[in-house]
Amino acid sequence: MPDVQALVNDFVLKIKRRKIEGSQATAKHTAELLRQVVSQQRITYTNQAASLIDAVKAVGEQLIEANPVELAIGNIVRRVLHMIREENVSSAMSAVEELALGSDDDEAEHDNRMGLSAAAVAAAARSTLRAPSLQTLLEDIPDSATAPHPPSSGGDSEGKSKSAAESSSRNKKLKHDVIEAINELIQEIDTCHELISAQAVEHIHQNEVILTLGHSRTVKEFLFAANEKKRSFRVFVAEGAPRYQGHVLAKELVGKGLQTTVITDSAVFAMISRVNMVIVGAHAIMANGGVIAPVGINMVALAAQRHAVPFVVLAGSHKVIIIWLTFLMHSTNTDT
Repeated sequence: MPDVQALVNDFVLKIKRRKIEGSQATAKHTAELLRQVVSQQRITYTNQAASLIDAVKAVGEQLIEANPVELAIGNIVRRVLHMIREENVSSAMSAVEELALGSDDDEAEHDNRMGLSAAAVAAAARSTLRAPSLQTLLEDIPDSATAPHPPSSGGDSEGKSKSAAESSSRNKKLKHDVIEAINELIQEIDTCHELISAQAVEHIHQNEVILTLGHSRTVKEFLFAANEKKRSFRVFVAEGAPRYQGHVLAKELVGKGLQTTVITDSAVFAMISRVNMVIVGAHAIMANGGVIAPVGINMVALAAQRHAVPFVVLAGSHKVIIIWLTFLMHSTNTDT
C-alpha cells in the first residue's frame, strides 16, 4: 500500500502542474486522498478521534498551501473533520446509552464506560438538539470536546483485557464509520450535476428566455435537462471576455438543438429586459450568500437587479464554504 506522504506529494504535484483542474475533480480527489489518510492512520488507544483529526489537518494544510485559490480543497477538509467529530460524538452517545441500560453487576464494564468525558456527552447533546443547517454541517466542534478521556486503570486483569478489547472495537468502528461517511461524500460529489439538473423543469418554463455568461458544466447540464423534458426556451450567452468561454458553451448548446444566441458582454444590460431568468455557475458560495464567480458576473447581477430579473446560481455542495466574503468600499473626498 502506498505511503500516505507519497500520495500527498503526488497529489500536490498534480495540482501545481494543473493536471487536476475544476472544483468537482479537485474536491473528489481531495476526498479520496483523505479517505486513504483515515484508512492508513494508526489510532492511539487514549485518543481515537484526535489522532485522525491531527492527521487530516496536517494533510489538509499541505493541500491548501499547494493551491490556495481552489476553495473546494479546504471545504472538503473541513467536511471530513466534521465527519470525524460527528462519528466520535455518536459513538460517545451510544456508549452512554449502553451505560444507562447496563447492569450494575458488571463493575469492570461500568468503570470502563464511565471514562467517557463529560465534554463529549455535552457536545453530543447539543448536536442532537440542534436542527440540521449549513452552520451545523460545517462548523468546527473543539477537539477537547470530542476526545474521550482514557478509561480508568483500576480493576483486575480480566477487566483490563475486556476494556482493551472494547476500546479496539470502538477504534475500528470509528474508522469504518468515517470511511463510510467519506464514501458518501464522494458519491455526492460525483452526482452533484445530476442532482442539480433534476430540478431544471421546476425553474425553466415554456418559451422563456434565459441569460448566462461564460462556460459552466453545471449550467450546461441544467439546460440540457430542461431541453430533454421538451421545454422550449431560448438562451442568450454572454461571451465572457477575456477567455470567451461563452462561445464554447454556445456551440455545445446548439449541438443539442437549443436556440442559442451569443452576445457581447457589453450588450447584457441592453438585453436583460427581454430575459426571464439569469442562470450562472460559480467557483464558490460563501456563508453570507456572496458568490465567487467568473469575470463579468457582477455586471450581470447588477443588470438583473436593476430590471428585477430572477438570478439563479448553480453550484454543488462542495462549493459551499464557511468563509464570509465582505467587500470594504472606501470613498475619499479630495479638495483640488
